[in-house]
Amino acid sequence: MTPVHFSFSSAFMLGLMGLTFHRTHLLSALLCLEGMMLSLFIALALWALQFETTGFSTAPMLLLAFSACEASAGLALLVATARTHGTDRLQNLNLLQC
Repeated sequence: MTPVHFSFSSAFMLGLMGLTFHRTHLLSALLCLEGMMLSLFIALALWALQFETTGFSTAPMLLLAFSACEASAGLALLVATARTHGTDRLQNLNLLQC
């Protein structure tokens, strides 16, 4: 495994571990998701540059567009949760009380 592959896989795994083990606030979960998407975007962009194919060069931009949509939906949920519950703590959220 090259150092570049190791750095991107470790960045993805750190984001995944942060999402798994540090789930107190919704904002921290969203930041971990964005870190994972950023590491995937950079890895896909470098992979497309390494293979030098024009057909695969649109995949990183498509992933970046989906990541922006995911971030906007997450922030909208964060604002809605903060307005209705008064906090963004995940322990206060319960789907059975909707």
